[in-house]
Amino acid sequence: MSHSINGHFTPISLLKFAAPSIIMMMFMSLYTIIDGIFISRFVGSNALSSLNIVYPIINIVFAIGTMLGTGGNAIISRYMGEGKNKTAKECMTQFVVIGLIISVIILVLTRLNLSSISRILGASDLLLADCNSYLAMVISFAPAAMLQCLFQSYFVTAGRPNLGLFLTMIAGILNAVLDYVFIVVCQMGISGAGLATGIGQMVPAVSGLVFFSFSKGSLHFTRLSLHLKEFMQACYNGSSEMISQLSNAIITFLFNIVMMRLAGEHGVAAITILLYGQFLFNAFYLGFSIGISPIVGFQYGAGNKKELKNIHKISFLFVGISSILLTIAAITLSTPIVTIFTHDAETFRLAAPGFRIFAVNFLFSGLNITSSGFFTALSNGLVSAIISFCRTLVFIVLCLLILPSFLDLNGAWIAIPVAEFLTLILSAAMHIRYFFRPGKQNYFI
Repeated sequence: MSHSINGHFTPISLLKFAAPSIIMMMFMSLYTIIDGIFISRFVGSNALSSLNIVYPIINIVFAIGTMLGTGGNAIISRYMGEGKNKTAKECMTQFVVIGLIISVIILVLTRLNLSSISRILGASDLLLADCNSYLAMVISFAPAAMLQCLFQSYFVTAGRPNLGLFLTMIAGILNAVLDYVFIVVCQMGISGAGLATGIGQMVPAVSGLVFFSFSKGSLHFTRLSLHLKEFMQACYNGSSEMISQLSNAIITFLFNIVMMRLAGEHGVAAITILLYGQFLFNAFYLGFSIGISPIVGFQYGAGNKKELKNIHKISFLFVGISSILLTIAAITLSTPIVTIFTHDAETFRLAAPGFRIFAVNFLFSGLNITSSGFFTALSNGLVSAIISFCRTLVFIVLCLLILPSFLDLNGAWIAIPVAEFLTLILSAAMHIRYFFRPGKQNYFI
């Protein structure tokens, strides 16, 4: 493991280490956002609605990839902290192979059932063709999407976060350029957006395969060796992150149903814009969580509780301050943000005031994401999963089922802020129990 992970961290050095992961995750979130901008402006609001309707299927790939990436990362970094480099390399190799197999299965099953899946997800007759076109194209690159999710974590653990950042930036720029070429120049419509995204994902996927195949560093591919216990532990550790992604799919589905009932296709387009904002802002904190994860895992494996406490203090101080600043920015810039996505008058009328209400959730979401990620890095998958499950599914579902019945559209806008606030209470309780209350379960004593 690199000296930078093993050493003492100051606020500046911790943020410097996490910065590549933050930027990398924000660029990854821009894939879908850029697709949405080009689709909305050059294809239409109905096409934008179609993208959002089929996104839950794409989220499944990201969910499994994030699980094996973050959950596996905790195991790999812990083994490296314990000096068990051979086992660490074998585990990483196994996680990548299993991830590829799963992605191919998802690809085949989806391509064989396109129309049925689109209908189940809520596609109307008006949207069905666009739903099928986008889903068919983007799911064809499921193995690349899987590898990108895995390598964004493993590059950090290998001590090469800047390489992961560089590849993700190149992929993001390529995606934007190809969106213009395929959608505007070639007039490929919504399928062009899917093709641009897939080609962009190939950059970090192929580069990661090459890097870990020929790297002479502490982490690289080795002969496949099954470590079923570690695989199950990775799934357990990363279950919270998987739950978050799968819950995003479920919540997107429920939002689409609610908005279709309240405001039709324009309502679905409006909530799509709000969810894009959430992707970008939450990616900031997910990137930070991924960035500090190998550090936390290493210090935990090495038994350095003093440094672990220091990292915890710095992390949550940073997240708390940045949450306030990002929330203010989101509310202040709500109108220009919505304008970037649409010139459709009805969609704008719905989305602009909704975004200002919706943005309040950024006060709480970063703290919740970081809390869940911290417990994942400590190999406490149970607590991490409880936080994520309540945050991304239980509380939001309850709010979506209850609040719109009383508050109509405002109930939909406020559902996520209320859910994030309730999760913050839960996260605070877990922190008190595991970090501040004396006893055997305290990670700092």
